[in-house]
Amino acid sequence: MRISKRLQKELLALQNDPPPGMTLNEKSVQNTITQWIVDMEGASGTLYEGEKFQLLFKFSSRYPFDSPQVMFTGESIPVHPHVYSNGHICLSILTEDWSPALSVQSVCLSIISMLSSCKEKRRPPDNSFYVRTCNKNPKKTKWWYHDDTC
Repeated sequence: MRISKRLQKELLALQNDPPPGMTLNEKSVQNTITQWIVDMEGASGTLYEGEKFQLLFKFSSRYPFDSPQVMFTGESIPVHPHVYSNGHICLSILTEDWSPALSVQSVCLSIISMLSSCKEKRRPPDNSFYVRTCNKNPKKTKWWYHDDTC
């Protein structure tokens, strides 16, 4: 019951006051509240201006104590040093730095910030190996957070 109440509250917040360039894909929540798609547009004045992306959020029954699974999905995956070509995102708040005080909106803002601060479009150096060998669930990856810059 608790997960539904928290997710319902966050769903309303995302619908009523979405972060800049983000919109909840309403079709994605018609049948389930535990999987959302958020449509995203690259911020103006950044390398991603005018580009469109989709973020997939999956929530376990332990949310908000367990972080959501978040990844880029669809045809367009941003080329970024912390985004793998399969959509997996290397961002500490999605795993070890997650806190129940965080929300879908704060995750969206972190991803917008990560993309907006990028200075060069390129894939992570280990992209090919990672994509071939990783688990489908990015939360099962043991990330090594060593780079705070793009």
